[in-house]
Amino acid sequence: MEGGELVEQATLSQAIRLAGDPHPLTEAVGAPAWSGRVDLPSSRIPAVRDMASLRRFLEWYRTELLAPVELKSILRAAEHCRAYEPRELIALDQELGARGALRDFAEASRAVGRSQLRRLLPMRDQKLVRRYWEAVEAGRAHGWHMLVFGLVLGLFYIPHCQGLLVYARQTTFGFVRSALRRGAIGWEEADAAAAELEAEFPKLLRGAIKSRFRPKLLGG
Repeated sequence: MEGGELVEQATLSQAIRLAGDPHPLTEAVGAPAWSGRVDLPSSRIPAVRDMASLRRFLEWYRTELLAPVELKSILRAAEHCRAYEPRELIALDQELGARGALRDFAEASRAVGRSQLRRLLPMRDQKLVRRYWEAVEAGRAHGWHMLVFGLVLGLFYIPHCQGLLVYARQTTFGFVRSALRRGAIGWEEADAAAAELEAEFPKLLRGAIKSRFRPKLLGG
């Protein structure tokens, strides 16, 4: 492996350590009656009891949260970080809260995000992180977990596609491991679910990046 690749891998590993907590929904996957840190309405979010219901949950997560909300928000947060746009970042945070897309696990998302954001505070010369933290502390922002992940991508200059792939793998594989740990699926089913997810990632990431960076038409 070349020296540049080693540096890139070390940077990515450091970024993952800072923002590598399980997704706020992970504790609910496979839990009886959604018992755990997240109180979720089973009428809206598929409960996971076996392989078939795990597939339904993963499909719901991809189409309702991961693709339309989380990946796009991560990209926007990374852009605001690299351009030093704290006001725009806080406005994005408030926009997510107003939309209600995270209402089913808002408390858990804020808890994870604040924990991750706190780890970034010791980094020197990162005024944007401190301003975001101050807004969270003052109640002017929530500290959503995916925005903090986007900040990490921006701070460490992780390429968009690489960062989104890490997030997608980290979250969805975490759901599979949670279902396995709770006995909802077996090892062979977990391997099959992981393979199915891996096959979906390229299309998912292309869609997120294309929608965020679609060229504007002349005169548009």
